[in-house]
Amino acid sequence: MRVVSISVNGLAQAVEKGFFDWLAEQDADVVCVQDHRMRAYEIEDYNLIPEGYEAYFIDGEKNEDGGVGIYTRHFPKAIMYGFANEQADREGRFIQADFDKVSVACVLAPCALGREEELIGEDDLTVLDHKDEFMESFGLHMQKTLRKRRQFIFCANLQTAHHVTDASPLYHKLDFSGFLPHERAWLDRLFDEMGCVDGFREINKQSNQFTWWPEQAEGSRKNAGIRVDYQLLTPGIRKTIEDGWIDDSTRFSDHAPVIMDYDIEIGF
Repeated sequence: MRVVSISVNGLAQAVEKGFFDWLAEQDADVVCVQDHRMRAYEIEDYNLIPEGYEAYFIDGEKNEDGGVGIYTRHFPKAIMYGFANEQADREGRFIQADFDKVSVACVLAPCALGREEELIGEDDLTVLDHKDEFMESFGLHMQKTLRKRRQFIFCANLQTAHHVTDASPLYHKLDFSGFLPHERAWLDRLFDEMGCVDGFREINKQSNQFTWWPEQAEGSRKNAGIRVDYQLLTPGIRKTIEDGWIDDSTRFSDHAPVIMDYDIEIGF
């Protein structure tokens, strides 16, 4: 089973820049798309479904919230829209497809980079506070999920890098959201205490393996990258990993796709 995770910064513009052309060459079974920035019904209305795939999408109340979706070659047994967190579900941040032997979820955390202290709403809540609240709620969901016997793959743009090898030196020096101490500590808890597996790092320990080059950091694909896109696994998936890589040659988003191969039969 091949699983692709990609944060597209708007699906329509990504397709115009060659996303579907690239996807046609990947032989992917499941494609998780974050940050599509559309109404869910527009995916079908505008024919934004690659040939041979079924599409399941959830949108946010505002397009700028992002929204997530799953393309799959295989009909799922069930689709779960949201993870029972009112705010996150209104913003379209989670969708899950249950197959016979594995569930695959697509997740998008709020981005606070460059807007950390900006106020939102009427409760003096900052953008960084909003992100932290989401991460706390998603962490509780992951804690419950990791106790289950079923196996899961979470394709997630968490807007946060873990170790110094996951971020270029620019982030080591400045107080940017995405590499703040408390954000990294959240990932410590996820991996070290809860037992979640960072699929890509199981097979690639090298530095400079970045997935995002944000405009806010005035980055380029040479000097200001950060790895914020993950395939998070329940421990039982670890032994099925066959291969994985980041395709940083793509140019349809400022994120790069994360592609992982698993020795799992997804069909019935």
